[in-house]
Amino acid sequence: MLGNFLIGLREGLEAALVVSILIAFLVRTDRRSVLPKVWLGVGIAVAVSAAVTVGLALAQQQLTFEAQEALGGALSIIAVGFVTWMIFWMRRAARSISAELRGRMEDAIQLGSTAVVVMSALAVGREGLETALFFFTAAQAAGRTTEPLIGFLLGIAVAVALAWLIYRGAVSLDLGRFFTVTGALLIFVAAGVLAYGVHDLQEAAILPGLNTLAFDVSAAVPPDSWYGTLLKGVFNFSPRTTVLEAVVWVAYVGVVLPLFLRPQHARSTSPTAPGSR
Repeated sequence: MLGNFLIGLREGLEAALVVSILIAFLVRTDRRSVLPKVWLGVGIAVAVSAAVTVGLALAQQQLTFEAQEALGGALSIIAVGFVTWMIFWMRRAARSISAELRGRMEDAIQLGSTAVVVMSALAVGREGLETALFFFTAAQAAGRTTEPLIGFLLGIAVAVALAWLIYRGAVSLDLGRFFTVTGALLIFVAAGVLAYGVHDLQEAAILPGLNTLAFDVSAAVPPDSWYGTLLKGVFNFSPRTTVLEAVVWVAYVGVVLPLFLRPQHARSTSPTAPGSR
């Protein structure tokens, strides 16, 4: 649940900030008549993301066990790839995203109403599709749906509230620091999803080593205990972990985390708030 809360908070705030930047730009330039088209694009993006999640769940139910495991493993690896790219991209682009979005919206307005809807849908849809895929794979890894969904929706709700407060000027949030902290935490969540994906591929007999365990701490960390559930929910920790799962987890964290945390070159500009010029 906590892992999915983090997914919802991080991805939800990205999408909400995109929307607030577009709205602030239109309000500030006295183009309120364009706002309904922006909201239409946002609605389309949300609907498509939800449809993708439901479609993946329905499609998986029609498959054999081996095919389900193969699909789940492949999607987990793809989701980790998307999330890894996203956290690095946001860390790099946080300072320029506001100006970039304003420029795109200006161009879309010149092209017409359809372009505004499409631009808004694409701007939010990228985060939406990444969220849908990562949530689906994280929920599969957790082995349940209700708790991950609750955590995810709570994260989205907090993200929307934060974005609204930032837009209204009631809260000042260091977005660079926020995305750095949540990005580092997401790396551990993604490592767990990646390890789970590898386990799925082992279950499907695509990868070897299903019965070659790195460790088995089931007696000390029962899967149904509160701490076992907590570790599973946040980091997708499995008391019975194969050697290949452990190697993949350690390799991913050992490579991605230092790269993500390495200092960036100093810049003279500072992150632009949604309502600023």
